[in-house]
Amino acid sequence: QVQVVQSGGGLVQAGGSLRLSCAASGSIFSIKAVNWHRQAPGEQRELVASIASGGTPYYADSVEGRFTISSDDAKNTSYLQMQSLKPEDTAVYYCNFDVINTWQLLIGYWGQGSQVTVSS
Repeated sequence: QVQVVQSGGGLVQAGGSLRLSCAASGSIFSIKAVNWHRQAPGEQRELVASIASGGTPYYADSVEGRFTISSDDAKNTSYLQMQSLKPEDTAVYYCNFDVINTWQLLIGYWGQGSQVTVSS
């Protein structure tokens, strides 16, 4: 089994910053990619940032230049640094790892979600 635990989030004023963390543990052989999604009330879940192992980061247009995705491979941990936050960034943020587990199966594992609220 693989467990994914998120931390971070909270309430911040517009223009402020937050950092989300996401750590995977358990039966991990390797991590192929890490993805950060968000879902605002009444909206569909959207991909905001992604990075594949050895690849270049992807950012949604709405967060390009303000959000930074990074990974600490030794800790199986990913971070989403969010700056210049706007009220429209308010959402529940989810991370997911695309993991090759110890049985050589590629499976996606999700974190529990982190609420980010940006006040105007």
